[in-house]
Amino acid sequence: MSYRACIGFFDETHRLLEAVRDCREKGVPILDVVSPFPVHGLDEAMGIRPSRLPWVTLIGGAVGLTLGLCFEYWSTAVSFPIDVGGKPWDSFPAFVPVAFELTVLFAGLSTAFALFLRCKLWPGRPAVKGMELTTDDCHALILEQRDARFLDEELAELLRSHGAREVRQEPGGVR
Repeated sequence: MSYRACIGFFDETHRLLEAVRDCREKGVPILDVVSPFPVHGLDEAMGIRPSRLPWVTLIGGAVGLTLGLCFEYWSTAVSFPIDVGGKPWDSFPAFVPVAFELTVLFAGLSTAFALFLRCKLWPGRPAVKGMELTTDDCHALILEQRDARFLDEELAELLRSHGAREVRQEPGGVR
């Protein structure tokens, strides 16, 4: 199904938030908002549910901790027990530094991989054309138009009324 996108570029974050809220109230479908930095309150204004990425981090950290403790216990108490300074073979306080580091490593890597997969960021993916303005100080609100409920001129005027410095019409969208 083909569609057109109406892209409005904003200089100020409060004007962007007002435009997003107004578009949601009027039922205009919002494809995306592109910003060079996080805008507080934008996810609530767009109606986006909280991310599940912290759960991926928790599971990755738990897997790293479990693997670290099991490997250390196996290597020092089961596979090759050596009496070092009279310490017991299964001295869990000695396992804490390595287990902590593996927890952090697995949590960080699992979070990064999950984020890249979710955002569809992989090597060789082509860059989105026309969004060069959003790399420094400009925010883009991308509205979708699939049917005749909203005319191109109405969407452009809606964005301009909220302070968009530039409005573009893109046939076929920007994805």
